[in-house]
Amino acid sequence: MQTATGEKRALRKGVVAITRREEKFLVIRRGPTVAAAGTICFPGGHIEPGEQEHEALVRECREELAAVIEPAACVWRSVSPWGTELAWWTARLIDTGDLVPNPVEVAEILWLSVEEMLADPTLLEGNRPFLEAIRAGHIEV
Repeated sequence: MQTATGEKRALRKGVVAITRREEKFLVIRRGPTVAAAGTICFPGGHIEPGEQEHEALVRECREELAAVIEPAACVWRSVSPWGTELAWWTARLIDTGDLVPNPVEVAEILWLSVEEMLADPTLLEGNRPFLEAIRAGHIEV
């Protein structure tokens, strides 16, 4: 990305966890102190320096939900409206015990279908193209 003065600036990078239980996906409602508070979206977050995408996915799920996951594959890439490069990864829950929301980042944990997410007026808009691609059969998850 170039700044107004022509300098090159690195985009922030992030990961998104796509975890499924039958026809429902693991979704969060973002906590009150984070960007886009109150919206629903897939769990995820920023990749820290020196961290690989799959490592960030594991860490973010542990931090946000106390979830133990196994990353499977990167199935989609996008750039958020605020300029973060996102890698969308499928993952499997390893420990199927209770998920515990980190109250700083997560207000609520939900299991929703693609249609339920698309119909929700609080859907984080950056999730819509991914969900529509699933619905159209362009992405298999």
